[in-house]
Amino acid sequence: MENAENIEQVENSIKSFADLLDMIGGFISLPLLFILVGTGVFLTVILAGLQFRYLPFALKQTFISHKKHDHDGDVSHFGALMTALSATIGTGNIAGVATAMVAGGPGAVFWMWVTALVGMATKYAESLLAVKYRTTNNKGEMSGGPMYYIELGLGKNWKWLAVAFALFGTLASFGIGSSVQANTVAQTISKNFGIEQWIMGVILTIFTAIVVLGGIKSIARASSIIVPFMAVIYILGGLVVIFQHIDLVGQAFALIINEAFTAQSVGGAVLGTAVRYGVARGLFSNEAGMGSAPIAAAAAKTDHPVRQALVSMTGTFLDTIVVCSITGLVLAIGYIHAGNSFGNGEQDGAVLTALYFGNLIKGGDLIVSFGVVFFAYSTILGWCYYGEKMAAYLFGEKMVIVYRIIYTATVMLGAVLSLDIVWKFADIFNSLMALPNLIALLLLSKVVVSETRDFIARRKSGELY
Repeated sequence: MENAENIEQVENSIKSFADLLDMIGGFISLPLLFILVGTGVFLTVILAGLQFRYLPFALKQTFISHKKHDHDGDVSHFGALMTALSATIGTGNIAGVATAMVAGGPGAVFWMWVTALVGMATKYAESLLAVKYRTTNNKGEMSGGPMYYIELGLGKNWKWLAVAFALFGTLASFGIGSSVQANTVAQTISKNFGIEQWIMGVILTIFTAIVVLGGIKSIARASSIIVPFMAVIYILGGLVVIFQHIDLVGQAFALIINEAFTAQSVGGAVLGTAVRYGVARGLFSNEAGMGSAPIAAAAAKTDHPVRQALVSMTGTFLDTIVVCSITGLVLAIGYIHAGNSFGNGEQDGAVLTALYFGNLIKGGDLIVSFGVVFFAYSTILGWCYYGEKMAAYLFGEKMVIVYRIIYTATVMLGAVLSLDIVWKFADIFNSLMALPNLIALLLLSKVVVSETRDFIARRKSGELY
């Protein structure tokens, strides 16, 4: 009897703690959404819509090799982008879109698109600053990101803000980077193939250790294979669904647009449901403004900060405008196919996406299951690099190997633990790490404009290719 009472007390304490984290997360998240979007709009205006004008050029820089040009850096433009995308393209592209559409309606997809379009300017700015203010560590490797451009760009008086970013980011990496992703993979494989979660934990831990202990070059090589492979497979699967139900595609687009502007979607208590959930999932899917991707951008071999910034901004385009749109269209078609409803109201996240893929094409649920595995694994790799750079900034380069060991261990823990509270912690620390970065972007916006003008002028004169 006493044991039962003790168990109940523990459960109540955990629930109370989870409720407290929910309250803290809610207090932080809504103002953060306004700041994130506002920063993106501000940067879009002062850069005169650069993300739209230079997108073709940026895509060309991303996918066409320039081997004849040898520049400082650790990895290629493509390798840096793939490292960033490995952490960005994740379960949010499968589960996050579904969650947004269930909570905010199909119109949430439209607001994800809007968020991505302004977010490209934010990703451009933070990546530009990361390259401009990067430094070389005692191993000859590049180190950069918000903690460096805050300290070096704003001055020593702002180092406390740089430390805050690095601290929150390091803590977040153990949650959203490793534990949560490992748990998603283990649960997905266990449900679909009956493999015990601890077995998947061992497999994931071994594969993570093999890659991450090799550092950025190893991570970039693995990411350059995994990210394109998993994205192409998932996109092709989605396109098969779309083309097999081509008669519903027009209705799906109309549904998304119409639902984006209904009174409930745009109005509501504080912020309309479609706007609120579309913006939230869009921002946290592509991580524009979070300050994570510029850490990878700083490692790129490039002749000018703007060139890598343009490459980096394509990550937001590929993540949201391409991959998330595939998921959104499939879900919208499934919604219409199911009589304008999302299942029986009990499915959400990756489960709902897998259900609709499976209902619409044979084997579609397996595409989603394997997509979750590869997306989550690549996120583990990318976030390890982010976390080690932030830990090195805080505690020195000697901490890197210690960080990698701890990070790898949290993959195993994540595979076997229930991680509801870890999710909540990760969301809070993600939000907290974004705030110092956004402050720095606004204060250093003149530097962004100046570097952009310099690059354009030097290209026109023929000095840069």
